[in-house]
Amino acid sequence: MSATKILDTLLAISRLLEQDQQRELERRGLTVPRTHLLWVLYHGGPATQAHLAEAVGVTPRHVTTLVDALENTGFARRKPHPSDRRAVLVHLTERGLSEMESMDAEHKALGANLIAGLSDDTITATRTALTQILERLTSLVDDHTARAESEERDR
Repeated sequence: MSATKILDTLLAISRLLEQDQQRELERRGLTVPRTHLLWVLYHGGPATQAHLAEAVGVTPRHVTTLVDALENTGFARRKPHPSDRRAVLVHLTERGLSEMESMDAEHKALGANLIAGLSDDTITATRTALTQILERLTSLVDDHTARAESEERDR
């Protein structure tokens, strides 16, 4: 398989996963940023909005908008911080927890279904190759970004 064919296959996989994710999130009344925030809460427990902003990689103002939307749709709620009167903690509601448990189970099932029938050697080789491709792509993107920023500064 040529390098271009590998890239084209990865792009097709990426598009298919993104389309499926978008459809599933819309069905649940969620968006990618809101879901990312819910995943942080699901895996890390209640958190301050400042922590969530950092974890999700958005501004504190944007995280406020995300939490407002999650509260309005019943996925999360704010509660006073037990030891800091100035802060609040964001918690999953029962609905939020139920959705995240369902999404986590679906995530695990999809992973299992993707490799069903593959030999252990194929699974290991695929995982190794994909990890190496991800590391290489990260390096290439970082290098490209640094060059572009340098060129922009030189103008």
